[in-house]
Amino acid sequence: MRRYETIVIVDPDLGEEQRGPVFDKIRELIPQKGGLLVEIDEWGGRKLAYEIKKKQRGYYARVDFCGSGGLVSEMERQFRIDDRVMKYMTILLDEDADMEGIQEAMMQAKADAESEAAPAAEEEAAAQAEPVADEASATAPEPEPAPEATESEPQKEDL
Repeated sequence: MRRYETIVIVDPDLGEEQRGPVFDKIRELIPQKGGLLVEIDEWGGRKLAYEIKKKQRGYYARVDFCGSGGLVSEMERQFRIDDRVMKYMTILLDEDADMEGIQEAMMQAKADAESEAAPAAEEEAAAQAEPVADEASATAPEPEPAPEATESEPQKEDL
């Protein structure tokens, strides 16, 4: 298997609900053609170097995947058909990619992200659950009385 990277520029005027199907189609196509989707990294809206379809900006995304030449051809065919895609470019990252090594690295990264998220959630829960006995037992200070009106401020009279 070869490892590829595709940069896709989607129409920036589309909302998230209209942009999502473009990336969902990619997520479905890659496994259908026997490939492995490593990552879809959405960079967001950016200024273009030159106008494309009379637009100054574009929504960028990077698709990192492993597959064959047939997969790349089918992805690019889908991009040509889809009017939401303004430009795309695919480059070969690795001629002979190690699929097992990439999958292990993906699993390790996922496990690391989960292990980092778990202590932070536990600390937050512990901070919220800590008894505040000292503060609760202390008597609350009495509220200050409202300031009296001075001679420069007119007093309101009941009508």
